[in-house]
Amino acid sequence: MKHLLGRLGGEFRATAGGLPSTYWYLWTGTLVNRLGSFVVPFLALYLTRERGFRVEEAGLVVSLHGAGGVLAGLVGGTLADRVGRRKTLLAGLWLGAAAMLSLGLARATWHISLSAFLLGLVGELYRPAVSAAVADLVPPQDRPRAYGLLYWVVNVGFSIALPLAGLASHFGFLTLFVADAITSFLYGLLVWWKVPETRPVLRTEPAKSSPLPSLAPFRDGVFLAFAVPTLLTAIVFAQGTVTLPLDLTSRGMSPTTFGTVLAMNGVLIVLLQPFAGRAMGRMRRATALAWASGLTGLGFGLHVLGASPGLATLAVAVWTMGEIAQSPVASTVVADLAPTEQRGTYQGAYYMLWALSACVAPSLGSWVLGHQGAATLWGGCLAVGLFAAGWHLAVADARRRRLETLRLTRPEVSAAQD
Repeated sequence: MKHLLGRLGGEFRATAGGLPSTYWYLWTGTLVNRLGSFVVPFLALYLTRERGFRVEEAGLVVSLHGAGGVLAGLVGGTLADRVGRRKTLLAGLWLGAAAMLSLGLARATWHISLSAFLLGLVGELYRPAVSAAVADLVPPQDRPRAYGLLYWVVNVGFSIALPLAGLASHFGFLTLFVADAITSFLYGLLVWWKVPETRPVLRTEPAKSSPLPSLAPFRDGVFLAFAVPTLLTAIVFAQGTVTLPLDLTSRGMSPTTFGTVLAMNGVLIVLLQPFAGRAMGRMRRATALAWASGLTGLGFGLHVLGASPGLATLAVAVWTMGEIAQSPVASTVVADLAPTEQRGTYQGAYYMLWALSACVAPSLGSWVLGHQGAATLWGGCLAVGLFAAGWHLAVADARRRRLETLRLTRPEVSAAQD
């Protein structure tokens, strides 16, 4: 174990070397924020146990939070481009802290519902701004490891936050809301103190635009060709939050054992993500994305084999490999496709795909599980993952031609091969 930790530390130092100081302030703020990610994973439990909501009512509130997150991708990305990364970060983090407190203090159903929606909307505004700021700050060749390290620290923080949330809940659920709000507020203070505006200064004034959120990425055929298999993969991946625990526990696995099995996801990400950036950098990005989708589908497909701890752990390990392959590559593709003046908008559109999957996947997966059975659900996940993998390979040539053209006029486009 000591040797493994030593190698991990050495790899982390090699991966982290050369990244600008402002990036590390964002990285640190993300860690602080994720260490307080107490409320959302326990929101349905809070509503049913503390506020007396029926299961379907709690599900509706959680869906409202997810709908706010979908809009946050569009709004946050557009604001990051129009008013700047720094202002969007400050607004999202501080308004998100206020929305968190509002939800914790709410008692009336309408107040809880509105607060949950606003928490999803304003509390997630900062995500596209962070991704756009990384593209602003980090040279193209270093972006895969920068995005990979950011994804890594999100998982480190979240894995620590879950047990902390269990301890804090002994002091009452309001403690979770207050602590979550404090970490968001502290991230905002760090941005206000140490993070300057990173939005590039354009040589020409941008044309006047509509006050509405920009839909430019969804009018970009090359981005859409990338977005469709990404969304399909995200829908498969999101089955791990609802249908997977329902299926495995119905087949005899205890909740404690399931929690232990699922913990393998976080453990593997923490141990392997620092190694992934350089490994993915040696592979064509379309191939890496295809592997990510294929492994995600295969991993969830393996759950059809049984609910024993060994088989379930193997399946979780496989789809975690897909997650690790996806994270550092996809954001760099988005950064390259985005015009300089629309980096936030494109990153927001990418975030929106994952938020949309979180809204769609639970209902879709639960319906398939309830009406068609586990074999159809997990077999369908395998088929969708393989289909998405094939799609990534099929559209690679069109994206490659687009990027070759962009490199002639935009030096910030990476030299990575698609």
